[in-house]
Order: sequence, then C-alpha cells, then structure tokens
Amino acid sequence: MTDKKNKISEDLSNVDIVTLAVYLMGGMSSYVDTEDAAIKANEIAPGRFSWRKYPEQINIANVEKRLYDAKIKTGYLLGSRKKGWILSEDGLRTAKEKIETLKIVDLSRAPANKREMVWKHREKERMFASTAYEKYTSGKIGEITIQEAEAFFRVNDYVTGIARKERLTRVQNTFGKDPVLGEIVNYLMIVVREK
Repeated sequence: MTDKKNKISEDLSNVDIVTLAVYLMGGMSSYVDTEDAAIKANEIAPGRFSWRKYPEQINIANVEKRLYDAKIKTGYLLGSRKKGWILSEDGLRTAKEKIETLKIVDLSRAPANKREMVWKHREKERMFASTAYEKYTSGKIGEITIQEAEAFFRVNDYVTGIARKERLTRVQNTFGKDPVLGEIVNYLMIVVREK
C-alpha cells in the first residue's frame, strides 16, 4: 500500500490539487474565489502552498500561479483572479477521476524551493545513469562494488566524517521513500555505511 500511496501522491500535481479545490468548493456550477480555492487547497495538501519561512501562512501567489496553470496549460479551469474560477469540461472529468485519491493518500509536504527541486531532479537522473543502478535493476546486486555504491551517492575516500554523513543522510531523506529509487537507496546505504 505504501508504494501505491507514494505513486498516487506523485501523480497529483499542484495543478491537480487546485483543480480539486475548485471542484470541492462548488466550481462545477459557480465561480470560486482565489482565496477560497487557496484555503481549500491548503486543507487538501497541507504545506504544499505555504511560505517556507512562515509555514503557517498560505502563499496566495503560489496558489494563483497554479490556478492559471490549470487554466492555460491543462485547460481544467476557466476564469481569472477577478472573476473567480470554474471547472471546464475536462476539469470536471479530471476532478471526478481524481477525487477518490484524497481518501487514500496524504498529500501534505513542505514547499520546495527551485534550487532544491533542480538538485533533486539532477540527482535522480544521475542515479538512474549509474552503474550501481544498472546492476541492481538487472539482478546483479552481488556484483556492485563499494566504489560503484559510493559513486551512486557521490561520495568517495576523500569525502569523510561529517561531510560524508551529511551527504548520505540528505540522499536517504530525499529518496529513501521514493517509489522507484527508495529500495536501491536503502540497500546501498547499508553497503557504504559498512565501509
């Protein structure tokens, strides 16, 4: 169930969340105010639309950007900040398809900054391209060398002490529950820590 839960969570984007917020606020037949959509989006996915420095505050600009994305990029919404937001035909269909997800998944998370998101994306790509990942996914787990495991985490004999611990902990905290990378991250963590 956990892997399914994580997968569903990743499939629900912030655009999906604001679309569901508009749906839950009656946006299938009447316009929903931006602030009402923001409050509902925050209820659905606590922390996703909050300020990083003041997590108890909703970042209305972030919600508004996602509402416009739902209008322009996906066509799920119609309207504007002044007029309010209403679901398009596609938006209503999508909301009805995804509404059940809210019952089985925790969508809360801390808002990420752009630099962190770029780092996470690059790290994932780098790990997918690693020799350790290739051997792990092709069933050659026993053939992964300590050097390949260290390269997976971007550590080596020169990364020691606190720097090594911080690097390993950051990767584990970021990817340890990832539906694709989590298993290999946790396995290789044991390998590199035993060294």
